[in-house]
Amino acid sequence: MIRFADRAAFAAALAALPLPDEAAIATARARQAALTKPAGSLGRLEDIAVFMAGWQRTPRPRIERVRAAIFAGKHGVAARGVSAFPVEVTAQMVANFRSGGAAINALARCCGAELSIVPLDLDRPTGDIAEAPAMREEDCLAALNAGAAAVAADTQLLFVGEMGIGNTTPAAALCAAAFGGDAAAWCGKGSGIDAEGAARKVLAVEQALALHGPFRHDAFETLRRLGGREIAATAGAILAARQMRVPVLLDGFIVCAAIAPLVAASPGFTDHCLAAHCSAEAGHARLLARFGLEPLLRLDMRLGEGSGAAVAVHLVRAALAAHDEMATFAEAAVAGAL
Repeated sequence: MIRFADRAAFAAALAALPLPDEAAIATARARQAALTKPAGSLGRLEDIAVFMAGWQRTPRPRIERVRAAIFAGKHGVAARGVSAFPVEVTAQMVANFRSGGAAINALARCCGAELSIVPLDLDRPTGDIAEAPAMREEDCLAALNAGAAAVAADTQLLFVGEMGIGNTTPAAALCAAAFGGDAAAWCGKGSGIDAEGAARKVLAVEQALALHGPFRHDAFETLRRLGGREIAATAGAILAARQMRVPVLLDGFIVCAAIAPLVAASPGFTDHCLAAHCSAEAGHARLLARFGLEPLLRLDMRLGEGSGAAVAVHLVRAALAAHDEMATFAEAAVAGAL
């Protein structure tokens, strides 16, 4: 199991990112060229299959073990009225996840993903990022390690979701800290706030950036100061997945914002990731562009919880089914002139 003993270990893991298996990629591409179809006719499904081959280190990859982790945390900045829902909803939704009644429960069952729910100190909100760091160093490490612990060694595909009332505010701050731009450019409506709530959100992000800006060039410190427990756990899970060569389907704005400081520090960080979808949240499309990722789906979703990634699992399954089960021209005795 991956564990970050201290911030130096986190930095070392971020600086030494494993690469995909080029031999498996080459063999998978050769198989694609030999299958009974015109070259490139399955479009991005072909690319998905080759991507999975590289990270699973086999030319005929499988996804029999899809795992999802939903991290939940409470945010001190939520007290500023930056969400349309009260902070109590975080714990209430965790209970809903555990009883199987949320959208992600239905979607995880549908796509065949094993779902784990990881609440993080829900009785202890983070600091208000407009006034203080979100977490102490030990709290940030604990959250990173909670995320890493959710990635089992035999996982063949991972996706992560989140729950935390008010968390689009720290997410916007993380994006601005990592990639620049003013607060308003990264702040969206989140859970459906009105104009006054949107103004409060922008102000909170502006104040947070002014306070913590000098530390924005260090990924750990940026997460610690501007993130949240479920956000740090998300980053820890995706970094652990990279260390274990587990491919990842990225969900929406919060999940992508969680790794924005890691991408800023190491631009190749998302090489083991597919963007599941582009959400309706303002800033997500811009963030994916900074990552160099083209989303698989555009369904105007903005729920979070890993819901968009759960839907995209079906595309990965389709890609691998075609890659593995189609006959080659030689096997089918078909002339290869299509």
